Order: sequence, then structure tokens, then C-alpha cells
Amino acid sequence: MQDMSNKRVSIIIVTCGSGGYLELCLNSIIGQTHKNFEIMVIDNSVNRDFALEISGHYPSIKLYSSPKNLFYCQALNIGIEISKGDFVLCLNDDVTLDERFIEEALKGFAINEKIGIVSGKILRSDRVTLDSTGLFLTVWRTAKERGYGIKDKGQFEREEYIFGVNGAVAFYRREMLEQIKINSEYFDTDFRIFYEDLDIAWRAHKFCWKGYYTPCAIAYHIRGGTIRQGRGIDKKYARQYLSDDLHYDLVKNRYLAIIKNEPFSSFLLHLPFIILYDIFVWGYILFFRPQLIKSIFSRQIPIVSTFRKRTLLKRRHLA
Repeated sequence: MQDMSNKRVSIIIVTCGSGGYLELCLNSIIGQTHKNFEIMVIDNSVNRDFALEISGHYPSIKLYSSPKNLFYCQALNIGIEISKGDFVLCLNDDVTLDERFIEEALKGFAINEKIGIVSGKILRSDRVTLDSTGLFLTVWRTAKERGYGIKDKGQFEREEYIFGVNGAVAFYRREMLEQIKINSEYFDTDFRIFYEDLDIAWRAHKFCWKGYYTPCAIAYHIRGGTIRQGRGIDKKYARQYLSDDLHYDLVKNRYLAIIKNEPFSSFLLHLPFIILYDIFVWGYILFFRPQLIKSIFSRQIPIVSTFRKRTLLKRRHLA
């Protein structure tokens, strides 16, 4: 197995400065047993005082403060572009890491040089409920978090291949990111937030990269800590706690991921499941969030640009 002790890891944290989460996240990184890393914080708070406070308490980090909210995908792209590590760990600020997380996760990359994505065991803030043990593509063409919301009873203690990784604690090989990026984008900025983790895993598989799960790499995630407006933290059925703006992204991005990545033959095979899921989604919106209908159809969904990205991906894959 390849020695990973000298590999440099770039850790990119996107924060809005809410909830007081960032300090806990940073402290868990500083305490890692693997010491060869750099930390970049992409500050979307639009709060100069917050930026000054972080710089004062953590002078060794690289801080990028945006004059506007860049959303998750664009913020990560900025961090990846300026980072130098062999591997890139993308974090929500409401995540803390076990002290051996990076060391154990790097062992997953060492299994096979075509492993481009590694997931650890992600637990909720109560440290007994599972948040994710790997991301999978469902027949509905949605992202399924294995183990989501159930108690950890040791049922996911085996290392194995997976489809992708939860975007809150997403560990990538830089070589893979460089190969699958479209133009200058690693994460698709049309997505803004939601489904970006499924999209990047889907693209990776098209270029024969693999995902891997290692349960010894443990992280803790306050599910919804930064996007549910103080409500619904660590609860199921996230869509009911989202703002209309974020709910729009949740609906839109599933379609964009399918358009960009799904082969036509596979789309036909899964079409009955896609339609069935759509009935549920639009039924929920009609009965519980009817104001969203006007919002969704009044916006310009980037379908044309998504088809262009699909064409670029196909050309590069065949090259």
C-alpha cells in the first residue's frame, strides 16, 4: 500500500458565519494526526467583523472573503483553484472531524490509484445516529445517503466501494478533479447547492474513477446546521425546512444532474421511476408549498448550458 503520510491535503471550508460552527470545525482540523495540510476558509458571511475575527484567531489559514454569497459550488471552486494539495477535503462549517479522520481516509485512496472519492463514517451531532456511509444513485435518479438517520449499530464496518460521498465531508483526489472539471469549474455553479455531490460522483464514474468507504475515518455533521434557518436540525424530510430559494435549487438540480450525466438508454430504463418520484415532488409542492410553483416557472432554468456541458463531457470521454 502506498505511503500517504507525506501527501498534502487541502481543506476547504465554506462558511456563512452562522451558528458558531466554524471554530469547532477549525479546532478539529488543527488536532489531526496527519499534519501535512493547508486550510482555506471561503467566507460567505458578507460580514467584515466576522472575517477579521477568524483571521485574528487563526492566522495560519488562508481566508477568502466574498462581497456576496457565492453559494457552495462557486465557493468550493475558488478554494480548489488556489489550493496546492494532492487531495482536497471539502467541508461544511457544521462538521467536526475525529482526530484520525484524514489519516484514515488517505488509506482509502491508497487502496487503488483509480479511487478518486473517499467517504468516512459520518455521524450526526449526537454521535450515535448515522448521517452517511456513502452516497448512491437511486432508480429515482436521486442521491441516497446510506444509513441516513438510523442508529449506528456497527452495521457499516466493512470497507467497500461506493458511488460517491456526502457533500458536507467530501474527500477527492486532485487528479480526478482536474480530469472531470468542465472549463474552469470543478463543481457546477449552475447547481449553487444540492446535488453537486451526486453530479461530481456521476461525472467521475463516467471517467472510470471509483468511490471508496472506510469506516475508520469518522466525522460528525450537524445536518442542516447552516441552511435550515435554525429549524429542522438533524431531522428527516429536509425539504419542509428549506427556504423557497433553496427548495428551488433542490428541485432544479436533480433535473440538471440527469440531463448532464444520464445516457439516453439508461434514461428510458429509469423513466417510470423518475416520473413516479416527480409525482411525489410536485404533489408535495402543490399541497404544501404552492407558492413555489410560480417561483420555479418564473426563473430561467439553465437547461441549454447543461446540454452543452453534457456534450463537452461526452467529447472528452471519447477522446
